[in-house]
Amino acid sequence: MQTDIVRVALGSRSYDVRIADGLIDKAGAEIAPFLPRRRVAIVTDENVGALHLARLQAALSEAGIESTALTLPAGEGTKSWPHFSRCVEWLLDQKVERKDLVIAFGGGVIGDLVGFAASVLRRGVGFVQIPTSLLAQVDSSVGGKTGINAPQGKNLIGAFHQPRLVLADIGLLGTLTARDFLSGYGEVAKYGLLGDDVFFNWLEQNGPALARGDVALRQYAVRRSVEMKAEIVARDETEEGDRALLNLGHTFCHALEKATGFGDRLLHGEGVAVGCALAFELSMRLGLCSQEAPSRVRAHLRAMGMKVDIADIAGDLPDAETLLDLMGQDKKVVDGKLRFVLARGIGDSFVSGDVPRDVVLGLLQHALRGR
Repeated sequence: MQTDIVRVALGSRSYDVRIADGLIDKAGAEIAPFLPRRRVAIVTDENVGALHLARLQAALSEAGIESTALTLPAGEGTKSWPHFSRCVEWLLDQKVERKDLVIAFGGGVIGDLVGFAASVLRRGVGFVQIPTSLLAQVDSSVGGKTGINAPQGKNLIGAFHQPRLVLADIGLLGTLTARDFLSGYGEVAKYGLLGDDVFFNWLEQNGPALARGDVALRQYAVRRSVEMKAEIVARDETEEGDRALLNLGHTFCHALEKATGFGDRLLHGEGVAVGCALAFELSMRLGLCSQEAPSRVRAHLRAMGMKVDIADIAGDLPDAETLLDLMGQDKKVVDGKLRFVLARGIGDSFVSGDVPRDVVLGLLQHALRGR
């Protein structure tokens, strides 16, 4: 299968996202042109390390590249100060220099953490993303957003730091659990919902086969998602305008993640799916779109076997007022006002900072009554 290449056009910080099955076995040849000395430091997590680290190191060794690796615990809890400190100090112990490269080998947690570590190490060293989850391949590995969570909320500490290269190996998705794969699919569906109704139509037709493991369909879905993200990032690297569209569903999602303790009760992509359904419901309540749009969003996510409503989240949740307060910690708050990505229909979204609080509160109260 051919390699798809998507260019993220950011002037001197431009880079390629390479997408294909089996890319990990070519990692040494892909990375070598970026190395002044044949040595890299890899940071991964326990799950990915056990499955794929030996294969990556063998591919690097084949190209004459020496590597050393740090393995961190898996899970959202790793995006925290203690693990960030451990990562930075380990990289310093490895004597990583400014012209060296660090490899982030894992899902979104590892990519965000390692990218942030690279951004502050010696005031900025280069890094390569090798995303191993669907969520990371289509979203978090592209665009240079790096960071960790704080007790006050998700991704509140971080920096924009673009990678030098992204290698998205579609074959690695075959080792994901069904739940982890579908979590990533929440972000894939988001791209169709926010700006490409033709892609969403395609997902409605091909989503089930894609989930069952069709590699060609998976590669197309990743490529189209990355193309859309790359176009938006090229227009608005630091989220002053258009890039905020990528946060469709995320204002709800981040509050729900905080309420569930950033744990396994609600994976990020599951929260995005629930958040997208709520965003379309909010848009309908504001008279922006027809009832058909939120119904279609829910129907597709339901057909994929995903979480769709707040009622699908196990365990206790705070009341609507508390959830609304949690939204107030979101990074997208401007002048104390919440910003939502709203929709006029499938594939037609926009950012609004003028959503009445009582409408959001009413939506949350209705959603919580369904539990």
